[in-house]
Amino acid sequence: MTYIKPDPEKDYAIILGASSGFGEAVAMELAASGFNIVGIHLDRGSALTKVEQIKRQIQDKGVEALFFNINAASEQKRNEVLTRLKEHFAEKGNQGRVKVMLHSLAFGSLAPFIHNDPKERLSQKQMEMTLNVMAHSLVYWTRDIMLADLFGRGAKIYAMTSSGSTRVTPFYGAVSAAKAALESHVRQLALELAPYQITCNAIRAGVTFTPALRKIPGHETMIDIALSQIPFKRLTQPADIAKFICAQATSDEIWATGNIFNVDGGEICVAFHTPLRK
Repeated sequence: MTYIKPDPEKDYAIILGASSGFGEAVAMELAASGFNIVGIHLDRGSALTKVEQIKRQIQDKGVEALFFNINAASEQKRNEVLTRLKEHFAEKGNQGRVKVMLHSLAFGSLAPFIHNDPKERLSQKQMEMTLNVMAHSLVYWTRDIMLADLFGRGAKIYAMTSSGSTRVTPFYGAVSAAKAALESHVRQLALELAPYQITCNAIRAGVTFTPALRKIPGHETMIDIALSQIPFKRLTQPADIAKFICAQATSDEIWATGNIFNVDGGEICVAFHTPLRK
C-alpha cells in the first residue's frame, strides 16, 4: 500500500455523528492528515460549547470545519446539507470531493421487547426510529451523495457497528437489529458502489467507554467482561478506531470492501483469557 496525502484544497470527509465518541476521534485524526471535515451532529445547550471546541481544533490543523447541527435522519435536512456542500464546492471552482464518509450515529431506544407495562416496552415507533437512524440512514446519505455527484473516485465509506449485531444483551434489541441491518447495508452498498471505484466497510469496535455505551443498562458488567477477554487488558479507545480508519483512508488500497473489520484488540476472538507466564 502507498500513502496518499489528502489535498486540503479538494479532499473532504463527512462525519455523521461528529461531536463525540468515534465520530469526534475520526474527525480529529482525518483533519490532522489533511482532510477538510464536514461534521453532522445533533446537540443542544451546553453541548454546543464542546462542538465549537472541536471545530476550532480542526481549524487549527489548517483545514476547514463545516458543521451542521441537524437530525441526520431527516431527508429534508440531509438535502439541505448536500445542497450547501455542492454550493461550497462550486465556490472553490468545483474542485471539492468527498473522499471519506463515516456513519457513526448512536441514537436509538434501549427497551425490552416484552414487558407488561406499555410505557416500558419498546414501541413500534421506537423500533422504526432506531433502525432508521442507526442503519437505514447510511443508505440514504450514500445514495444522495452519489446523486449529487459529490464522491471522488476511490472514495471510502465506513460504518460503525458492534458485536450487538450477533450477540444479545438486555434492553439492546432494537440497536442489535439496527447493527445487523447496518452490516447488511454495507455489503449491498459494496456491491453497488464497486463500479464507481468506491468501497464500503463496517468497523466493529470492541467495548469502548463512549457516551453511547454509558447509556446502556448494565454497561459496567460489559466492561468487566471485556477487560477479562481482551489480550491487551484495556478497553478499545476511540483513537484506536480513528487510527485504523485514517490508515485505510489515506492509502491507495481499494480491494477491501463489504467487510466487517474487528478493531477490538482481539476481544471478539477470545472466549476467556488467562495471562501467559513470562
